[in-house]
Amino acid sequence: MSKHYTVLVIDDKGSPVRERVVSKRLMAALVATVCITISAIAAGGYHYTRLYRSVAEKEQMQSQIMRQRADIESQRKQLQTFAQNINELKANLISLNEFESKIRILANLEHKADQASLFAIGGSMPDDLDTDLPLKEGHDSLVRDMHTHINQVNQASAVQQNSFETLLKSLKSKRNLLASTPSLRPAKGWVSSDFGYRVSPFTGRREFHKGIDIANHQDTPIIAPADGVITYAQEKWLIGNMITIDHGYGMLTRYGHLHKMLKKKGERVKRGETIALMGNTGRSTGPHVHYEVHLNGVPVNPMHYILD
Repeated sequence: MSKHYTVLVIDDKGSPVRERVVSKRLMAALVATVCITISAIAAGGYHYTRLYRSVAEKEQMQSQIMRQRADIESQRKQLQTFAQNINELKANLISLNEFESKIRILANLEHKADQASLFAIGGSMPDDLDTDLPLKEGHDSLVRDMHTHINQVNQASAVQQNSFETLLKSLKSKRNLLASTPSLRPAKGWVSSDFGYRVSPFTGRREFHKGIDIANHQDTPIIAPADGVITYAQEKWLIGNMITIDHGYGMLTRYGHLHKMLKKKGERVKRGETIALMGNTGRSTGPHVHYEVHLNGVPVNPMHYILD
């Protein structure tokens, strides 16, 4: 059996055919080398392709991780900002509570409960959220605390709203009371007779004078010292032409010896509005207005209700 191969070499230029003798062992080695080379190239290409894909996937994952980290960092910053907003909202509620307390003091209204009752947490103010807490360590803790504080702020807001509504009603009532409280001198002039006991210029006897007399020229304007409703406007025996104003809240004022009445029964009047002109009707020693103030049906000193 032959142990070699004869290889004919033919080129395309018409050169004579050449023979080459190659041993089978060498041919086998050549074939094996070629197969190994091809396999190595194929394996290298396969591994290269896998490595290229792995590198690409790694870069993609790294890029995705970076984006996720940026999103997480942004969310953490938003949580910190939100926590700061909650702290500011609590501070604003406390300021509103203090402002309301000041208004109540100025308006002489019932004292309001303190700040602790605003949040109603065991009688003490809740601590502010720690916005400098490292979120990598206390992320879940901060979120839980934020939920707790949000509930507290919501409850405190409801309490403050109800308190403001009560305050508004009280202020409206106070405003109406102040508007209905006599505070102006009903006429220009001088006080010719004071409130209290005196000797009557007509009988010479000691009697109780229920008001004050303010004297001036006839037809001097007489004004309403507070808001109210005219409940009487006609002549009444010794006091002459008389007007009575009901101011509400148990307050009533009376004006006598008028020359001319400018308002009728049932009309509403405002503080400072002219209601009559000074006169000398009824039993009188000269032009003046007899001015009375009644509180819950009892005559009181009108000078206590003249602030101008």
